[in-house]
This record gives sequence, structure tokens and C-alpha cells, in this order.
Amino acid sequence: MTEGRFLTGGTMGHVVRMTATGAFGITFIFLVDAANLFWVSQLGRPQLVAAIGFAYAIQFFSVSVGVGLMITTTALVSRSIGAGEVDQARRQAGAAITIALSVMAAVVTLIVGFRYGLVALAGAEGETARLAARYLAMTVPALLPMSVALVLSGTLRAYGYGAKAMYVTMLSGLVLLVLDPILIFYMGLGLDGAAIGLVLFRFTLLILAIAFAILQLRLVDRPRLRTLRRLLPPFVAVATPTIATQMSTPAGNYFLTMVMAPFGDEAMAAWAVVGRLTVVVFGGIFALSGAIGGIFGQNFGAGQMARVRSTYRDALVFCGIYTVVAWVLLLSVTSLVIDAFALTGLGAEVLRAFSLVGVGGFVFIGALFVSNAAFNNLGRPSWSTLVNWIKDGALSWPAAAGLALVFGAPGVIYGQALAGALVGTLAALWGWSYVRGLKGPQEVDLDPIFPRPYPNPDRFRRR
Repeated sequence: MTEGRFLTGGTMGHVVRMTATGAFGITFIFLVDAANLFWVSQLGRPQLVAAIGFAYAIQFFSVSVGVGLMITTTALVSRSIGAGEVDQARRQAGAAITIALSVMAAVVTLIVGFRYGLVALAGAEGETARLAARYLAMTVPALLPMSVALVLSGTLRAYGYGAKAMYVTMLSGLVLLVLDPILIFYMGLGLDGAAIGLVLFRFTLLILAIAFAILQLRLVDRPRLRTLRRLLPPFVAVATPTIATQMSTPAGNYFLTMVMAPFGDEAMAAWAVVGRLTVVVFGGIFALSGAIGGIFGQNFGAGQMARVRSTYRDALVFCGIYTVVAWVLLLSVTSLVIDAFALTGLGAEVLRAFSLVGVGGFVFIGALFVSNAAFNNLGRPSWSTLVNWIKDGALSWPAAAGLALVFGAPGVIYGQALAGALVGTLAALWGWSYVRGLKGPQEVDLDPIFPRPYPNPDRFRRR
């Protein structure tokens, strides 16, 4: 491939196509994850569902590191493709795999080693805490193969192979969909069966990602020490703020879990269901940021600023339409979801609050994700870090804690939506102002908050 796929054609078409393939893939994964939670809930022990909720809040941190590495890979590889440096892009992908494995190994070691303290800090007690720690010990090490799969998926999207990236996630999800009831019920493994299924799913992701990105399409060059040394500085320059941005979401979720935990296992079971519903219903919104990164990156690398601006605008429009449709659909099936997951009392109240108010907040969360994609791929990744930590680190916890005093457990949902609305609006306006004023790649050699050289393919070209 000598020219990027996103440099010609309507930008709305690219946004819809890439987001649709990303949404199908990520929604299917989270749908299977929700099915995993459903099967566990059918065992009739709310503490098992609560244990998964606590473990999810902790594991979310490590998954977010992998997602940050994936976004960084997409940003750098797509920009190199837009600039016509395909060999450079292949070297960056190979180096990204090595970096991802090294970073994730450290993260896995820390989480497994301190798992008991982490679940206790989140608010888990007694048998629920023991089960959450056991689940973490079984599933967290499998984040190593998953991190490589995420980097390869980011590489596929950077080149415009959205369908291939979708196949990786969907086929792996099918494996888990089949295995879950067998392991949890028919083999009688319960929560351990859910953990084993998740581990097998992550290894399947790796196998399929290697098959498509490396063996079939040959998008990755074999990592070499010389290449790694050359590409490490620009990679770290983008990855540091990008990972910091991704960490804000699990941090916010962790803080909100601490607010929800005192309301008991019923509320925590509903909180676990809300977490799964969020990513299932809004798979398209979560996919949007990563999906449009390649579109931004290629056109930015090619100096096509008018297409960069139209991509931003089209992504916001897509986000608004998607959220309204999802909101209507979820409102119509709320009672069915409550019955399916056997939620009662306070748990049912929490889920209704999410369907009625929390879902509407994703109009603004989606706008925040669009601005994140623009900042990450257009030379200002630290701005994404700033706005996300304002939402998740500065506003979400006090808003949720304050409204919980007034409304009880549903107040956590209301606080989360309020923080998202405020920061999402700010980020969308800031992002558009920045994109509208861009003249070309030469303008963003330095990030004003983290003053390190933004990677310029010409500076690292093989000589």
C-alpha cells in the first residue's frame, strides 16, 4: 500500500465504516462479557456478581494501559502512512509490540501482587473480597497476550483494515460465547469457569491478530534493538499522555465503585450490570475514538486539514444520532434487563436510574471521545489527559458522593452523568477550536504541556 485509504472519499463514509466495524467488534466482545455475567448471575449468589464487579473495577486499569498503547500505535502508524512512509509504519508496529509486552508485564506483576489490598480498598469485604482476588489472579496474567492483540488491532485500523480488526474480536468472542455456559454450568466451575473462559478468549485474540496483521497482510516488521532505540522516544512521547488519559476512566470507575460499595451487594450487582450494559449499548461510542484515529492521522500526515476538520464534525454528528437511538432502545428493555439479571430492590433502582438519566449523558461522553481522538492524533495528547482527569479525577467522585447523599445509590449514576455533561461540552468546543485553527503537521512539533518532540517520520527515517 503506497497511499492511505482515508485520504480520498467522503469523511462521513470513513467515520461510519470504521466506527461500524469497530462497534460490531467491541460490542460483540462486551455482549459476550455481559453473557458471562449473566451466566454467573444465574448461580443465585449475588456475591459472585459483586465479586466480578470489584475485579472489573481493578482490571479496568490494566486494560486501559493496553488501549492506550493501541491508540498510540494507531496515531504513529497512520501518520507515517499518510506521509507515504510505509516502511516506517511497519517498524513502528513491531516496536510497539515489544513496548506493549514490557509495559504490561510490569502492570500485571503489580496487580497480581497487590490484589488483596486493591479489592479491599475498592470496598470489598469477606467472601466477596476473596472471590474478587481469586478472579484477578486467574485473569490478569492473560492481559499480556491481549496487549499484543490490541497493538496489532490498532495497526490494522491505522491502515484502514477495519473489517479485519472486527473479525479478530468477533471470532474470539464466539469462542467465549460457546465456552462460558460449558465451563460455568456444565463443568460446574462457577466463577472459576468464567475466569478460564476469559483467559482463553484473550489468547484467541492474539492468535487471530497475528494471523491477519502479521501472517496475511505483513504489516509488522520484526522488532530489532536498533529500530527500538530509534523509535522509543517518539512512541513514549505520545504513549505517556495517552495512557494517562486512558487511566482516568478506570480511576473514575474505581472511585465511583467506592461510593457505591457501602450500599451493599444488591447495589454492587447492579453496578456490575451497568458496567456491562454501558459498553454493550455504547460499543459504537467507545469504538469511535479508536476508529477515527486512523482517519485523523492519515489526513494530518498528508497535510489535508480540511478533511481533518470534516472528520471531527462528522464524528460529532454520528455520536449524537447513535446516542439518541441507543437511549430509546435501552429504555424500552429496562424491565427485561432487570428480570434477566435477577436484580431486586436497590439494584433495580440503580439500573432504572442508568436507563433514564445515565444513558443520556453519553451524548456528552461521546463528544469527549471525539476530542480525545483529535488531540491524540493531532499532536496534543496531553490535552486529552487534562480533560479526562478533570472529569474522572476532579468532578465525578464529588458529584457522585454528593448526589448519593440526596438520592442514595442512584445518585452515583446522576453524578457520573453530570460530570460527563460538563466536561464533554468543554472538550468538544476546545477540540473544534483546535482543529479549525490547524494549518499543517509542522505546527505541532511540540506539546505545550509535555514539551517533547512530536514524532516526525522524517527525523527517524532509516538512512
